[in-house]
Order: sequence, then structure tokens, then C-alpha cells
Amino acid sequence: MPGRAGPVTAADASGFPRGALFDLDGTLLDSAPDMLATVNRMRGDRGLPPMPLAGLRPRVSRGARAMAAAAFPDIAPERIPDLVPEFLDVYRQELGRHSAPFDGVEAMLAALETAGCRWGIVTNKPEYLAREILPQLGWASRCAVLVGGDTLAERKPHPLPLLHAADKIGLAPADCVYVGDDERDIAAARAAGMASVVALWGYRLREDDPVAWRGDLMAESPTDLLAPACWPRLRGPARSGAVTARQA
Repeated sequence: MPGRAGPVTAADASGFPRGALFDLDGTLLDSAPDMLATVNRMRGDRGLPPMPLAGLRPRVSRGARAMAAAAFPDIAPERIPDLVPEFLDVYRQELGRHSAPFDGVEAMLAALETAGCRWGIVTNKPEYLAREILPQLGWASRCAVLVGGDTLAERKPHPLPLLHAADKIGLAPADCVYVGDDERDIAAARAAGMASVVALWGYRLREDDPVAWRGDLMAESPTDLLAPACWPRLRGPARSGAVTARQA
């Protein structure tokens, strides 16, 4: 394993990674209730009954188009993109009204901060929406970097957003770990040369197989990441099989 460049930091001494980057929806934030309020307002405007949370929750990490398609299954697929501007406008009005961090997230972030680890967010959500919700969560001054889906020319699963975030916090990609609940998150981390954690507490479709994503570690809960020993230590290409936090 290659050595780290630069002086030893508090995070090095603690055993936590120097940098921890996170997906937002489905990883740090349980935003599905906000999304549900959004699509149900859109359905109500069209005289349709509300849909249940269970019908939308697995698709939240797939983005606005996937959620619009789930909310309006009778609309032709080629017309779904036309709903996205309306979705984003209504969602902005519902932003933060119903959502909250997942249980254990605040304790995990506090542990990272105490250890001197810099943490940030790399999301495919439009940057203006991600930036608006941070003050509501008390994260605006704590989050070291925020990269949205429209911040750069590329978005996940392309590695550019992760590489940009690492550069912004002054760290090499190999000194960062990326945590996400979607296959695109893990693919982006692998392409960026970052170790990765699969957030099993997030949003997944029934047919998704997180083992096949080849993350470096699978965590059942944010509380699994309270101990520094549970964070992956891999630098470079991903291992062939992930372990769970309790096995690490």
C-alpha cells in the first residue's frame, strides 16, 4: 500500500480517512418524504390519487426522471423529461419540509470531525438544491466541499466530480473514501481511485445487487462507521469482493 504524502494529520492518528465524501439523497439524507410530497402534488394537479412512499422510495437515488416515471407510469417514456422542470420547481418548495438525516448520520459526522477528517458531499442533485438544504441541516459550515450534478461537465458515474471534490479539500483521491447507496456511486469511486462504502441503508430497487457493485465495504447503518477500524483502507484498484462493516 503506497504511503500518504504530506505530514501526519489528526485523522491519520485516529485511523479515520483523511477525507470522507458522501452522496446526499439515500446516504446522508432521507429525502424520500420530500420527493413523495413533490410527486403527489403533481399527481393531485392532474386529478390523480397520491402514490405510496413504497412506490417511490427505491427510485429516489435514480433522479428526477426515474421518480417522474414512477409517479406517472401511463406517460410515454419520451415525454418524461418534459416533467423534470415541474418536478424540480415543486421539489424546491418542498425541500427540507419532510426529510431528515438518516439515524446515526449526525453521530458519524461528529466522529469524523472530532478525528480531524474533512467531509464533503458529491451528489447528482442540482447544486442549487443541495446548497439550499445544507443550512436547514446545520451542515453549511461543516461540509468542506459540495459538488452537484450540474457543477461540472460530468456527473456520477464519471469520476470527475469525486476528483474535483478531493482537489478542493486538498487531498489525493487515494486519501479519500466515498460513501454512496447507488451503483453509480461505487463505479465513480472506483474510477477515481477512491475506496468506497456501499450504504445499504439507502435507496435500492429490489433487483439491485449491491455485492455486484464491488465496493470495498458494505455498511448496514451509519453507526457501523463510528469506529475508525470499520473504514476501508484500500488504496488503488478495488478488491474483488466487499466485506461488511462488522467483518472489517
